[in-house]
Amino acid sequence: MNEMGVNWNDLQLFLSVAREGGLSAAAKSSQRSPATLGRRMHALERSLGKELFVRHDRGYELLADGEKLLKELTVIESQITTLTGTSSRNNKPLVKISAGTWTTLFLIKNIDQFSGTLDDTLIRFISTEKILDISHREAVIGIRNSRPTDETLVCRKLKRVEFAPYSTKEAPEIWIKVQSDTPSGRWLDRFVSSHSICEVSIPRNSLDLALEDKGIALLPTFIGDAEPQLQRVGNIIDELGHDQWIVTHHEDRYLPEVRNLISRLGKVLR
Repeated sequence: MNEMGVNWNDLQLFLSVAREGGLSAAAKSSQRSPATLGRRMHALERSLGKELFVRHDRGYELLADGEKLLKELTVIESQITTLTGTSSRNNKPLVKISAGTWTTLFLIKNIDQFSGTLDDTLIRFISTEKILDISHREAVIGIRNSRPTDETLVCRKLKRVEFAPYSTKEAPEIWIKVQSDTPSGRWLDRFVSSHSICEVSIPRNSLDLALEDKGIALLPTFIGDAEPQLQRVGNIIDELGHDQWIVTHHEDRYLPEVRNLISRLGKVLR
């Protein structure tokens, strides 16, 4: 390692690229262009005499030397923050949490339980039904409906998720249909067919319509049971039940901000 040749500004840029998982996202946080970031990462690798990334179309994946450098710089960054007493949004470590519509909504409704974490960690909620690539740092923590098979990922099992129909007392006995490629969306497509009062493309909007007394919404019980205006109007649908898992990269679990968030997420989601 040629320490005298290292550009310390490049190490700061490395933190942005490593945490964001790619040049485009890192450009926003670092205020540098993707082209500049790409050149600086090549320069950093030359000065260190090590390859830090595998470059894919979908992003930058950290190699073993990159993982090691990220951990070392994170410790240094934390020590500098402690010594100088500085803490701002710009130097908070970013943790991207990927989850489906309903889990993201539940976490946001319970955001006060993350109040301590928000003081020293910047959380980015990514609401999507797609499984993002944690190995390529599209997300740092994922809440998933199945146990991962990738050997680089580690997981923790949460409670089982169940679905049931909900409506208000004033609502008509007719379904609100969700046009989404999810198990619940496909169930509605099979059993409700065209007999619905309304169709929505975003699952969350079925809850909004149910709260407006417009019909029956198919909801996770952890969402429906928490709404005082709603009541169950049918049994739990067994075929839609599934386990839930917190997933992260096996290296990231040792980062203080990730370890802390996983602990809090586990408590909230249980």
